[in-house]
Amino acid sequence: MCVCLISKYQVISAYKNLLNEIDKFTNLISDKIMQNSHKCLSLLREATQNFTIKNASYTKSLPVTIAGINGVMVSKGMHLSRCLQRNRNRKQEPTNLSALFKPVHVQRNVDEHDVGSELVGKLEKPAILRILNNFTQRHEIKTLCQEHGLDNYLQHQAFASFRRYCIESENLPVDIHIIFSDIIKGAGHVDDIFPYFLRHAKSIFPHLDCMDDLKKISDLRTPANWYPSARNITRKIIFHAGPTNSGKTYHALERFLSAESGVYCGPLKLLATEVFNKANERGTPCDLVTGEERKYGINETTAAAHVACTVEMTSVNRPYKVAVIDEIQQLRDRQRGWAWTRAFLGLIAEEVHVCGESGAVELLQKICETTNETVEVRSYKRLTELTVEDKALITLDNVQPGDCIVCFSKNDIYSVSREIEARGKEVAVIYGGLPPGTKLAQAAKFNDPDNSCKVMVATDAIGMGLNLSIRRIVFYSLTKPTMNEKGEREIDTISVSSALQIAGRAGRYRTQWEHGYVTTYKSEDLPKLSQILEQTPEPLKQAGLHPTADQIELYAYHLPNSTLSNLMDIFVNLCTVDDSLYFMCNIEDFKFLAEMIQHVPLPLRARYVFCCAPINRKMAFVCSMFLKIARQYSRNEPITFDFISKNCGWPLSLPKTILDLVHLESVFDVMDLYLWLSYRFMDLFPDASTVRIAQRDLDEIIRQGVFQITRLLKNSESATYSTRRITQTKEGGVGNAGIRGRLTDRLIAQGLLTPAMLKELRKEWDAQQQILSANEQPINSEDLTNYDQNDSDDDNVFSRKSRRKRRK
Repeated sequence: MCVCLISKYQVISAYKNLLNEIDKFTNLISDKIMQNSHKCLSLLREATQNFTIKNASYTKSLPVTIAGINGVMVSKGMHLSRCLQRNRNRKQEPTNLSALFKPVHVQRNVDEHDVGSELVGKLEKPAILRILNNFTQRHEIKTLCQEHGLDNYLQHQAFASFRRYCIESENLPVDIHIIFSDIIKGAGHVDDIFPYFLRHAKSIFPHLDCMDDLKKISDLRTPANWYPSARNITRKIIFHAGPTNSGKTYHALERFLSAESGVYCGPLKLLATEVFNKANERGTPCDLVTGEERKYGINETTAAAHVACTVEMTSVNRPYKVAVIDEIQQLRDRQRGWAWTRAFLGLIAEEVHVCGESGAVELLQKICETTNETVEVRSYKRLTELTVEDKALITLDNVQPGDCIVCFSKNDIYSVSREIEARGKEVAVIYGGLPPGTKLAQAAKFNDPDNSCKVMVATDAIGMGLNLSIRRIVFYSLTKPTMNEKGEREIDTISVSSALQIAGRAGRYRTQWEHGYVTTYKSEDLPKLSQILEQTPEPLKQAGLHPTADQIELYAYHLPNSTLSNLMDIFVNLCTVDDSLYFMCNIEDFKFLAEMIQHVPLPLRARYVFCCAPINRKMAFVCSMFLKIARQYSRNEPITFDFISKNCGWPLSLPKTILDLVHLESVFDVMDLYLWLSYRFMDLFPDASTVRIAQRDLDEIIRQGVFQITRLLKNSESATYSTRRITQTKEGGVGNAGIRGRLTDRLIAQGLLTPAMLKELRKEWDAQQQILSANEQPINSEDLTNYDQNDSDDDNVFSRKSRRKRRK
């Protein structure tokens, strides 16, 4: 073994010389980079290689390979080792797309007769292994792999699988056996293995044979062409643009009600139900279609000419005279934006009225250029005055009748509502998890001038779907959880659009509070809110798209061994989207459900439908019921009301704590899930009507619970404290149950504690318990600290007394 010893100073000198050479060439080519970057990189690599040759004795000792600089721009003064390390990382990491293709397991050859051995003789495994190692290391083979779609990541997977196949198979297929034999005897070349290797690679990576087909399926650049019926007519697009309380939706609905036929597409069940009721009250028969419910303006057998539906349920096959799409700015929503895009592009209607923020106008005009349609914009101004107050609320003592405190978390909802009721004021509570009937009941309670409830605490759920008579909006905070483009949760300042939507709820037209006011709870938030509300909504840049069931089925045909979650991942990463107009909606919720039921045997179409179910994946009970229902369905067994009752504990009683209320909300969501599935798999969900009746009863139970939310909060805290006391007692804390246990006996036996001292301790404990029972309040942290300190002092006294006794 030859060891080359070079002084530290020689290495440093060579390193500095190298940096100087690179620095000179960097300066030389810096002005030409934008014009001819490839030529510049060639010059840079050439300079590096020349320097390596000239200083070979030094460069061998450097910890990095200088010649490995391929394709990396070295900026002036950049540390070489960092640059080379970045290049190595870039080469070794697989592309995101390749990593999504999971290799299919290939069975070993199980031929009983070793025909290859009979023809050319037996092969030794070590000889095969040497040939395969030589084959995988050849540069020419790697180049051929690249030409056939196998990048470095796929090559590594395929080489390992092919090597394992050849070594572990007892008898190789005849053709491969003969090739190996020829190579061993010198009659063939190692490169002759490539056709057989490529055949194996295509068997473990089926996408290699159908990549062009996959790209065509996921070409989403022209979504307008997906709806030929809508493209075959000349539609009139009318945009009703304006802020909240401007009357834009009112004018669109007037046209909807006066037309021969029409469809209203709303963002929420509440809004669709409101339009359904309004139309039928005015003598225009109208059907209601939501994911979980159907109601009829005439009867079940006769469809009404007008339909009010949630936007996801919009029919793009039925023609209408007039269509109304509400809250069109939801095109940008990362989860549901695809539904608005589908409705806008696919509705077969002579007139399409869209209502929403003015920030959506430009995007819709660009989309209409692809459909050869024009947009008529009708602008509206707010009908009532809205004023930003000069002072923040600061304390809940300053809450006034008609105030709505807007919070962005349930914990804030609970704490604020309790604090207000502690001041003798009744509170209405609204948040997203409540059933629609409960929300309406809380809204009616707040809106009623004769009701004693004059204050509301709500989340941003009040931004749409409810008619509320609010005098002042108070933002308890200006930050809320949001989801970024990658589907990750972040805490961020509310957007201009969201702030305007919520603030605009104050001062509704033709109510007792026609002049609206806005402020914040914290003084430091008020300048920021004023700045936000002075801005106009951000212009929409893109509209959402989502893979359809047909597209995923075509993917599954080409990739039969891939899971549904994996198919969605591949589709999203392989799809081509016109990013000047569209984006791919977030599929994390879909994938979450797909992975949850992956082990459940379901047909692909049914699996896709199940994964589209509207489920809050944060609700553990709902997710567990979703899994149970999927298993029951897979066994082709009906999901009956008895099944739901047994698993949900029906009938349910009034909630006693907040946790009970949350569980009731989860059960309500499970019933929603049942109803949603019942309209898609009618045969196996036969008890929809019974479940709907039970859901109405449950809505009433939840309604009564929310009316007493402060009592639930008190009970929750008392229950928590009781649990804490029991835990302390079990762990040997001071208490009647644990005061005479092993520890006290041992202390008495050791003379550190006397029965009289124990009796005194018990008296003090009983007195403390009586005080707590009278106040019905849990011990706060300060009390616990003081109590611990008193205990410590008593222990010290007992110890001193005991020591004095022992001395005597």
